[in-house]
Amino acid sequence: MSYFTAVLLRDGDKWSARDVDIDEGGDLGELTDQLRLIEAGDEPVLVFIEREDAWWAVVRVDGDEDPRVFLSDVAAISASTYRSMLELPETEDDADRPAGGCGGDFDVLADLGTSPEELRELCEEETVPMDALAVVAEAGGFAEVLDSLR
Repeated sequence: MSYFTAVLLRDGDKWSARDVDIDEGGDLGELTDQLRLIEAGDEPVLVFIEREDAWWAVVRVDGDEDPRVFLSDVAAISASTYRSMLELPETEDDADRPAGGCGGDFDVLADLGTSPEELRELCEEETVPMDALAVVAEAGGFAEVLDSLR
């Protein structure tokens, strides 16, 4: 199966893609440092990762804030090569999460038009990763930029 990755940056109301090799990121801290090198100020920098028909993930960095991560399938991602980069800190809610369920920061895209409930629904309906990211991109106003990278 192939992976698709995209790094998007917002500048005001306009979105653009950046060429960043996230495979060199190592862990989440190193990826965050790499994303902060992009001149974005306090604007969001988003990383989208998908693995065909299996899972998708979003990493968001806003200025100096801690990175935020959402995963469509925690169990599948924990078995992938992106495991260390997308590892979630353990929380009390983990015991209630079914195996293979989504996890992370459900508010990661709320200000960009995708509510926590919509993210959960995309996971529970097992929406194909490419389609799930298309829904998120359309709501956030960056569908055209994301499509241009495919």
